[in-house]
Amino acid sequence: MGRPRAFDETEVIKAAAELFAGRAYDGVSVDDLVTSLGVHRNSLYKVFGSKRGLYLAALRWYLTEQVQPMLTGLRSGPDPAAELRALLGGTDRHDLDLLLLAVVERAPVDQEVADLVAEALRDLDATVAKALPGQPGDDEIAVALTATILGLRLRARAGGVPPEAGTVLLHHIQSQA
Repeated sequence: MGRPRAFDETEVIKAAAELFAGRAYDGVSVDDLVTSLGVHRNSLYKVFGSKRGLYLAALRWYLTEQVQPMLTGLRSGPDPAAELRALLGGTDRHDLDLLLLAVVERAPVDQEVADLVAEALRDLDATVAKALPGQPGDDEIAVALTATILGLRLRARAGGVPPEAGTVLLHHIQSQA
């Protein structure tokens, strides 16, 4: 009989999601994971199989525990437009960094990641469309807004335009209603 696990798997997955969101998949080595998560290398491999296995577990956790609740709040909140402005503004309560990095870095080379992020982006597009004022073409505008949100966040990570710039686009769309 093996020794009992000396770590909380959910906490390790959550911490790994934060690490991958901050430094991206390729920016995190197995040694970084072992050091940051406080998990022995053998335990990491035994539970997750590989760095990729831990990444997939972290991405699934993040999409379920972070992104889906954010989308639920956007759909059911008292002021969807305010929630959408917060999403465009990049507030901490709407953290999309791991999704952004998965889209840019892993989806082009990993079909399983591509499938996960494609589903999340479809959900995000549909949720954004519901938060718009109800004009013809809102589905296409929602896709453009989703792309804008992710693009602004990418530029902000690189020290470019602040993510708040997206609110200008939303104000323009709302004024056309």
